[in-house]
Amino acid sequence: MLTLTTIAGVRSRREEAARTGVRIALVPTMGALHDGHLALVRRGRELADEVWASVFVNPAQFGPGEDFERYPRDLERDAALLAGAGASVLFAPATKEMFPRPSATVVDLPALTGGLCGAHRPGHFRGVALIVAKLLNVVQPHVAVFGAKDWQQAAVIRRLVEDLDMPVRIEVHPTVREDDGLARSSRNAYLDAGQRRAATVLHRALQRAAAAAAGGERRRAALEAILAAEVAAEPLARLQYAAAVDPDTLEARESVSGRALLALAVFVGATRLIDNIVVEVP
Repeated sequence: MLTLTTIAGVRSRREEAARTGVRIALVPTMGALHDGHLALVRRGRELADEVWASVFVNPAQFGPGEDFERYPRDLERDAALLAGAGASVLFAPATKEMFPRPSATVVDLPALTGGLCGAHRPGHFRGVALIVAKLLNVVQPHVAVFGAKDWQQAAVIRRLVEDLDMPVRIEVHPTVREDDGLARSSRNAYLDAGQRRAATVLHRALQRAAAAAAGGERRRAALEAILAAEVAAEPLARLQYAAAVDPDTLEARESVSGRALLALAVFVGATRLIDNIVVEVP
């Protein structure tokens, strides 16, 4: 696996790939890799000739008081995992490489970011959209692979690519879970043993609400109440939001029909975890 740290280096390697007709899949990450990330790499290998991964902890998507400084960083470990999963190129730039000066450009999609995580993390998705736009411009992949656990992020990126006519396919891979249902996340490393057990409440809540939806419950308020009640029953968990929305527009309607996104953000101790599931409402 080739490791590159500069935009110029990536563009040079990209020109070589273009001359030989190599199809490229991009997997953007912030490092602290786990099997969820590696599943994206494996999916990328099915869709393209080479998988290029990026590791960049993006300061633009962290708000005041969030965990930018303590976000886990271990590039040597991440590189070994990516190489083992079959990545061909690792792009690991320094902050100054991606942002040599504060960006004067704002990439904002307010129709998709006003609710869910966007309501509680002002500016977060502007930072996400900006860095993804930069990475797509630098790498120019044929396909980019993201995880479904960050459903709102994926919706933002899909619309960004559509609105700006970027010639890249966005692939969203299903959430990778632990045996007990907990969604794989880099922030799971913050949890102690008791908190780790408590964190399974997210999946339990989603499964309970999904069962109600499958049984014909169409009232958004009722589905959200089921999610909230399950979380409230776990002493170590604190609900930030519970939502039942349209999975494409992320709009909340009084009654759900067809496909619905059930989504949660929950604090377990000081660690904020998110999870979601898409259900079919008969």
